[in-house]
Amino acid sequence: MPFPHARASRRTRRIEAAHAATPRPPADHGPGAELPDAGLTAELTADRNPDAAPRDQPPALEIRDLTVTRATVLAVQDASLTLRPGTVTALLGVNGSGKSTLMDAVAGFAPARRGVVRIRGMPAETARRHSLLAYMPQSEGVDWDFPLSVADLTMQGRVGFQGLTRRPRPQDRQAAAEALARVGLTALAHRQIGQLSGGQRRRAFLARALAQGAPLLLLDEPLAGVDRVSAVAIGRILREAADAGAAVLFSVHSIEGLEAVADDAVLLRRRILLTGPTAEVLRPEHLALAFGSPDDEAAPWTR
Repeated sequence: MPFPHARASRRTRRIEAAHAATPRPPADHGPGAELPDAGLTAELTADRNPDAAPRDQPPALEIRDLTVTRATVLAVQDASLTLRPGTVTALLGVNGSGKSTLMDAVAGFAPARRGVVRIRGMPAETARRHSLLAYMPQSEGVDWDFPLSVADLTMQGRVGFQGLTRRPRPQDRQAAAEALARVGLTALAHRQIGQLSGGQRRRAFLARALAQGAPLLLLDEPLAGVDRVSAVAIGRILREAADAGAAVLFSVHSIEGLEAVADDAVLLRRRILLTGPTAEVLRPEHLALAFGSPDDEAAPWTR
Protein backbone atom coordinates (compact mmCIF):
# COMPACT_ATOMS: atom_id res chain seq x y z
CA MET A 1 0.00 0.00 0.00
CA PRO A 2 1.66 3.29 -1.07
CA PHE A 3 1.49 6.53 0.81
CA PRO A 4 -1.42 8.84 -0.03
CA HIS A 5 -0.63 11.63 -2.47
CA ALA A 6 0.74 14.87 -1.07
CA ARG A 7 -1.13 18.17 -0.94
CA ALA A 8 0.20 20.86 -3.24
CA SER A 9 0.51 23.28 -0.28
CA ARG A 10 3.10 21.34 1.73
CA ARG A 11 5.66 23.34 3.64
CA THR A 12 8.91 24.02 1.77
CA ARG A 13 11.57 21.38 2.32
CA ARG A 14 14.32 22.09 4.80
CA ILE A 15 17.17 20.03 3.43
CA GLU A 16 19.61 22.69 2.24
CA ALA A 17 22.73 20.69 1.59
CA ALA A 18 21.14 17.83 -0.32
CA HIS A 19 18.85 20.12 -2.25
CA ALA A 20 21.65 22.35 -3.44
CA ALA A 21 22.85 19.63 -5.81
CA THR A 22 20.95 18.83 -8.98
CA PRO A 23 20.74 15.08 -9.65
CA ARG A 24 22.89 13.94 -12.56
CA PRO A 25 21.62 10.74 -14.18
CA PRO A 26 23.85 8.82 -16.60
CA ALA A 27 23.60 10.25 -20.09
CA ASP A 28 22.92 7.01 -21.95
CA HIS A 29 19.34 6.47 -20.68
CA GLY A 30 16.31 7.91 -22.37
CA PRO A 31 13.35 9.57 -20.66
CA GLY A 32 10.23 7.74 -19.59
CA ALA A 33 6.63 8.81 -19.90
CA GLU A 34 4.71 11.35 -17.90
CA LEU A 35 3.63 10.53 -14.38
CA PRO A 36 -0.01 10.63 -13.30
CA ASP A 37 -1.43 13.95 -12.17
CA ALA A 38 0.23 14.90 -8.87
CA GLY A 39 -2.55 17.32 -7.92
CA LEU A 40 -4.64 14.77 -6.06
CA THR A 41 -5.74 15.47 -2.51
CA ALA A 42 -4.00 13.78 0.40
CA GLU A 43 -4.60 12.66 3.94
CA LEU A 44 -0.97 13.17 4.89
CA THR A 45 0.77 16.54 4.97
CA ALA A 46 4.42 16.53 5.95
CA ASP A 47 5.46 19.46 8.13
CA ARG A 48 9.20 19.94 8.33
CA ASN A 49 11.04 20.94 11.49
CA PRO A 50 13.91 23.25 10.47
CA ASP A 51 15.76 22.56 13.72
CA ALA A 52 15.75 18.77 13.38
CA ALA A 53 19.14 18.49 11.63
CA PRO A 54 21.88 20.62 13.26
CA ARG A 55 24.69 21.19 10.80
CA ASP A 56 27.45 20.43 13.32
CA GLN A 57 26.38 16.79 13.77
CA PRO A 58 28.24 14.02 11.94
CA PRO A 59 26.28 12.14 9.28
CA ALA A 60 23.78 9.71 10.73
CA LEU A 61 24.92 7.21 8.09
CA GLU A 62 27.87 7.29 5.75
CA ILE A 63 28.41 4.54 3.18
CA ARG A 64 31.47 4.60 0.95
CA ASP A 65 32.17 2.25 -1.98
CA LEU A 66 30.14 -0.60 -0.47
CA THR A 67 30.11 -3.88 -2.37
CA VAL A 68 28.14 -6.89 -1.12
CA THR A 69 27.70 -10.36 -2.59
CA ARG A 70 24.97 -12.90 -1.86
CA ALA A 71 26.49 -16.34 -2.41
CA THR A 72 28.09 -15.79 -5.82
CA VAL A 73 25.77 -12.96 -6.89
CA LEU A 74 27.00 -9.37 -6.88
CA ALA A 75 24.05 -7.71 -5.11
CA VAL A 76 25.36 -4.21 -4.33
CA GLN A 77 28.30 -2.61 -6.10
CA ASP A 78 30.33 0.47 -5.14
CA ALA A 79 27.44 2.15 -3.32
CA SER A 80 28.04 5.49 -1.61
CA LEU A 81 25.39 7.35 0.37
CA THR A 82 25.21 9.91 3.17
CA LEU A 83 22.20 10.52 5.42
CA ARG A 84 21.91 13.55 7.70
CA PRO A 85 20.09 13.61 11.05
CA GLY A 86 16.50 14.80 10.81
CA THR A 87 15.82 13.47 7.31
CA VAL A 88 13.66 10.77 5.72
CA THR A 89 15.15 9.05 2.68
CA ALA A 90 13.31 6.63 0.39
CA LEU A 91 15.24 3.79 -1.28
CA LEU A 92 13.65 2.89 -4.63
CA GLY A 93 14.32 -0.01 -6.97
CA VAL A 94 12.82 -3.09 -8.56
CA ASN A 95 12.76 -6.42 -6.77
CA GLY A 96 16.29 -7.81 -6.73
CA SER A 97 17.91 -4.38 -7.12
CA GLY A 98 19.78 -4.71 -3.82
CA LYS A 99 17.59 -2.71 -1.43
CA SER A 100 17.37 -5.39 1.26
CA THR A 101 21.02 -6.33 0.81
CA LEU A 102 22.11 -2.73 1.32
CA MET A 103 20.12 -2.48 4.54
CA ASP A 104 21.31 -5.90 5.72
CA ALA A 105 24.90 -4.79 5.21
CA VAL A 106 24.41 -1.63 7.28
CA ALA A 107 22.64 -3.66 9.99
CA GLY A 108 25.44 -6.24 10.08
CA PHE A 109 23.52 -9.18 8.60
CA ALA A 110 25.30 -9.24 5.23
CA PRO A 111 29.10 -9.00 5.26
CA ALA A 112 30.57 -6.48 2.86
CA ARG A 113 33.19 -7.58 0.38
CA ARG A 114 34.64 -4.11 0.52
CA GLY A 115 33.68 -0.59 1.52
CA VAL A 116 33.11 1.45 4.66
CA VAL A 117 29.97 2.00 6.74
CA ARG A 118 29.98 4.60 9.52
CA ILE A 119 27.11 5.55 11.83
CA ARG A 120 27.27 8.86 13.68
CA GLY A 121 30.94 9.10 12.75
CA MET A 122 31.95 5.74 14.21
CA PRO A 123 32.45 2.29 12.66
CA ALA A 124 29.16 0.50 12.12
CA GLU A 125 30.17 -2.37 14.42
CA THR A 126 30.77 0.05 17.29
CA ALA A 127 27.53 1.92 16.63
CA ARG A 128 25.54 -1.30 16.61
CA ARG A 129 27.02 -2.31 19.97
CA HIS A 130 25.82 1.02 21.35
CA SER A 131 22.29 0.49 19.94
CA LEU A 132 22.59 3.48 17.59
CA LEU A 133 20.82 1.59 14.81
CA ALA A 134 17.29 0.17 14.77
CA TYR A 135 16.36 -2.15 11.91
CA MET A 136 12.96 -3.43 10.80
CA PRO A 137 13.49 -6.14 8.16
CA GLN A 138 10.98 -6.84 5.43
CA SER A 139 10.10 -10.29 6.70
CA GLU A 140 10.15 -11.43 10.30
CA GLY A 141 10.95 -15.02 11.24
CA VAL A 142 7.91 -15.22 13.49
CA ASP A 143 5.76 -18.10 14.62
CA TRP A 144 2.44 -16.28 14.64
CA ASP A 145 1.00 -18.97 16.91
CA PHE A 146 3.63 -18.34 19.60
CA PRO A 147 2.07 -16.57 22.61
CA LEU A 148 3.80 -13.21 22.28
CA SER A 149 1.92 -10.02 23.09
CA VAL A 150 2.34 -6.69 21.34
CA ALA A 151 3.79 -5.25 24.55
CA ASP A 152 6.35 -8.07 24.83
CA LEU A 153 7.35 -7.63 21.20
CA THR A 154 7.86 -3.90 21.71
CA MET A 155 9.95 -4.53 24.82
CA GLN A 156 12.40 -6.52 22.68
CA GLY A 157 13.62 -3.16 21.41
CA ARG A 158 14.93 -2.42 24.90
CA VAL A 159 16.89 -5.66 25.44
CA GLY A 160 20.20 -3.99 24.59
CA PHE A 161 19.78 -1.62 27.54
CA GLN A 162 18.84 -4.17 30.21
CA GLY A 163 22.20 -5.74 31.01
CA LEU A 164 22.72 -9.40 31.83
CA THR A 165 19.49 -9.70 33.81
CA ARG A 166 17.31 -8.82 30.79
CA ARG A 167 14.80 -7.38 33.24
CA PRO A 168 12.91 -4.30 32.06
CA ARG A 169 13.64 -1.18 34.07
CA PRO A 170 11.09 1.62 34.58
CA GLN A 171 12.69 3.61 31.77
CA ASP A 172 12.40 0.59 29.47
CA ARG A 173 8.71 0.24 30.22
CA GLN A 174 8.20 3.94 29.61
CA ALA A 175 10.04 3.81 26.26
CA ALA A 176 7.99 0.80 25.15
CA ALA A 177 4.73 2.45 26.20
CA GLU A 178 5.62 5.62 24.32
CA ALA A 179 6.50 3.63 21.21
CA LEU A 180 3.16 1.83 21.31
CA ALA A 181 1.37 5.15 21.67
CA ARG A 182 3.24 6.56 18.67
CA VAL A 183 2.10 3.70 16.43
CA GLY A 184 -1.45 3.75 17.81
CA LEU A 185 -1.41 0.28 19.38
CA THR A 186 -1.72 1.09 23.08
CA ALA A 187 -5.19 -0.43 23.21
CA LEU A 188 -3.82 -3.65 21.69
CA ALA A 189 -0.76 -3.93 23.93
CA HIS A 190 -1.90 -7.22 25.47
CA ARG A 191 -3.21 -8.78 22.28
CA GLN A 192 -1.26 -11.67 20.76
CA ILE A 193 0.63 -10.66 17.62
CA GLY A 194 -0.94 -13.54 15.72
CA GLN A 195 -4.32 -11.88 16.18
CA LEU A 196 -3.28 -8.62 14.49
CA SER A 197 -4.02 -7.55 10.94
CA GLY A 198 -1.16 -7.19 8.47
CA GLY A 199 -0.95 -3.43 8.98
CA GLN A 200 -1.11 -3.76 12.76
CA ARG A 201 1.72 -6.29 12.69
CA ARG A 202 3.94 -3.91 10.73
CA ARG A 203 3.16 -1.14 13.21
CA ALA A 204 3.95 -3.48 16.10
CA PHE A 205 7.39 -4.25 14.67
CA LEU A 206 7.86 -0.55 14.01
CA ALA A 207 7.08 0.08 17.70
CA ARG A 208 9.88 -2.34 18.60
CA ALA A 209 12.30 -0.32 16.47
CA LEU A 210 11.10 3.00 17.90
CA ALA A 211 11.41 1.75 21.47
CA GLN A 212 15.14 1.42 20.94
CA GLY A 213 15.44 5.19 20.57
CA ALA A 214 18.19 4.87 17.96
CA PRO A 215 19.26 7.91 15.91
CA LEU A 216 19.22 5.81 12.72
CA LEU A 217 16.16 3.84 11.58
CA LEU A 218 16.31 1.34 8.72
CA LEU A 219 12.94 0.07 7.52
CA ASP A 220 12.78 -2.51 4.75
CA GLU A 221 9.43 -2.24 2.92
CA PRO A 222 7.45 -0.93 5.92
CA LEU A 223 4.35 -0.62 3.70
CA ALA A 224 4.36 -4.20 2.47
CA GLY A 225 0.88 -5.66 2.94
CA VAL A 226 -0.59 -2.73 4.89
CA ASP A 227 -3.92 -1.00 4.37
CA ARG A 228 -4.42 2.72 3.77
CA VAL A 229 -4.95 3.52 7.45
CA SER A 230 -1.66 1.90 8.41
CA ALA A 231 0.11 3.54 5.47
CA VAL A 232 -0.98 6.99 6.67
CA ALA A 233 0.03 6.15 10.24
CA ILE A 234 3.44 4.84 9.22
CA GLY A 235 4.10 7.91 7.08
CA ARG A 236 3.35 10.21 10.02
CA ILE A 237 5.54 8.12 12.32
CA LEU A 238 8.51 8.37 9.96
CA ARG A 239 8.14 12.13 9.73
CA GLU A 240 7.82 12.46 13.51
CA ALA A 241 10.98 10.40 14.01
CA ALA A 242 12.90 12.66 11.63
CA ASP A 243 11.49 15.82 13.19
CA ALA A 244 12.79 14.52 16.53
CA GLY A 245 16.29 14.29 15.00
CA ALA A 246 16.56 10.72 13.72
CA ALA A 247 17.63 9.76 10.21
CA VAL A 248 15.22 7.37 8.51
CA LEU A 249 15.99 5.18 5.50
CA PHE A 250 13.14 3.07 4.16
CA SER A 251 12.72 0.99 1.04
CA VAL A 252 9.60 1.17 -1.07
CA HIS A 253 8.52 0.08 -4.55
CA SER A 254 5.76 2.63 -5.18
CA ILE A 255 6.13 6.36 -5.72
CA GLU A 256 2.54 7.28 -4.85
CA GLY A 257 2.52 10.12 -2.31
CA LEU A 258 6.22 9.68 -1.59
CA GLU A 259 6.95 13.41 -1.55
CA ALA A 260 4.69 13.82 1.48
CA VAL A 261 7.05 11.70 3.56
CA ALA A 262 10.55 11.56 2.08
CA ASP A 263 12.90 14.53 1.91
CA ASP A 264 15.23 12.67 -0.41
CA ALA A 265 15.18 9.58 -2.59
CA VAL A 266 17.73 7.09 -3.85
CA LEU A 267 17.48 5.03 -7.04
CA LEU A 268 19.22 1.68 -6.75
CA ARG A 269 19.87 -0.96 -9.37
CA ARG A 270 22.78 -2.81 -7.79
CA ARG A 271 24.62 0.50 -8.03
CA ILE A 272 23.25 3.75 -6.65
CA LEU A 273 22.13 5.51 -9.82
CA LEU A 274 20.85 8.77 -8.40
CA THR A 275 20.31 10.57 -5.10
CA GLY A 276 18.68 13.91 -4.42
CA PRO A 277 15.49 15.72 -3.39
CA THR A 278 12.48 13.46 -3.83
CA ALA A 279 10.70 15.66 -6.37
CA GLU A 280 13.78 15.69 -8.60
CA VAL A 281 14.48 11.97 -8.34
CA LEU A 282 10.85 11.13 -9.18
CA ARG A 283 11.01 12.78 -12.59
CA PRO A 284 10.08 10.23 -15.29
CA GLU A 285 13.45 10.30 -17.02
CA HIS A 286 15.15 9.55 -13.72
CA LEU A 287 12.80 6.75 -12.73
CA ALA A 288 13.46 5.12 -16.08
CA LEU A 289 17.06 4.57 -14.95
CA ALA A 290 15.96 2.14 -12.27
CA PHE A 291 12.62 0.85 -13.50
CA GLY A 292 12.84 0.91 -17.28
CA SER A 293 10.24 2.48 -19.55
CA PRO A 294 6.65 3.17 -18.40
CA ASP A 295 5.57 0.16 -20.47
CA ASP A 296 7.63 -2.18 -18.29
CA GLU A 297 5.68 -4.13 -15.70
CA ALA A 298 8.13 -3.02 -12.99
CA ALA A 299 7.61 0.69 -13.63
CA PRO A 300 6.44 2.35 -10.39
CA TRP A 301 3.84 4.56 -12.05
CA THR A 302 1.90 1.43 -13.08
CA ARG A 303 1.40 0.30 -9.47
